[in-house]
Amino acid sequence: MSGGSRKRDFLRVADLSGAELETLFERAVRLKAGDDSGRPLVGQTLAMIFLKSSTRTRVSFEVGMYELGGHALFLAAQDTQLARGESLRDTAAVLSRYVDGIVMRAFAHQDLVELAAHATVPVINALTDLFHPCQALADLLTVREEFGPDLRTRRIAWIGDGNNVANSWMDAALRLEFELRLTCPAQYGPDPTLLAQAVKQGNVELFRDPRDAVRGAHVVTTDVWTSMGQEQEAAARARAFQGYRVDEHLMSLADPAAIFLHCLPAHRGEEVTSGVIDGPRSRVYDEAENRLHVQKALILALMAGESGGDP
Repeated sequence: MSGGSRKRDFLRVADLSGAELETLFERAVRLKAGDDSGRPLVGQTLAMIFLKSSTRTRVSFEVGMYELGGHALFLAAQDTQLARGESLRDTAAVLSRYVDGIVMRAFAHQDLVELAAHATVPVINALTDLFHPCQALADLLTVREEFGPDLRTRRIAWIGDGNNVANSWMDAALRLEFELRLTCPAQYGPDPTLLAQAVKQGNVELFRDPRDAVRGAHVVTTDVWTSMGQEQEAAARARAFQGYRVDEHLMSLADPAAIFLHCLPAHRGEEVTSGVIDGPRSRVYDEAENRLHVQKALILALMAGESGGDP
């Protein structure tokens, strides 16, 4: 089993260095092309604890483990003793005796941190309220496919809610040194501590006017205005985010070769128009597919113990 002193967790993009991220992307490219075949995880098992619903995250991890020769065990919260009050500490300790890695999709990021602290096998963040690092990896792989591996000359524009994906984009900008422009309503900005750190580095900036953020951008990306667990805020958020919809006019301000990304699910007519998300600039299905390839590379790096791919 994986574990011991070599255990590495992936709780946020910043857990990996820029060089480690580049190695991960290169591996993902080979996996996607079919040039990196084999089933190195035969006999290994990945436990997947999901406290939130999922489509892309669950399917991509399960399929990825199968294609690598391993087995993914899905654990919905209501079907485990967590629903009856068992501690994360005990859950982590017990699962570590059974499996080779743990994926967790949670609400509070601190729950994931606690689980990782007591697990002796690698832990991967499949989404928390603070970060969605696997989505950011897939987004970055998609941008690399479009513009090449050196992203330092690229401008990324994030439009809308300063949520977990936006926080992960800031982490990525810190590591890969591309320009990130965020634009959010005043009361819905990204995590203030993370934003202050990112702005201090000098390549991340927060705008109030979406037009200022999008001008000259090579990538325009957004997410739903109301995420899971925020449904009671939907009406207030819909009012606050008026003017932050990505439409054809806003896209026209971006670089002529700009692409549009959205982590999905999308609400057409709210945060994005059908003309944009279903138009020629959209790469949302490539982006969704890339969850599979980059997560396979991540699983191999953390669980396979390979010298060439292990961060």
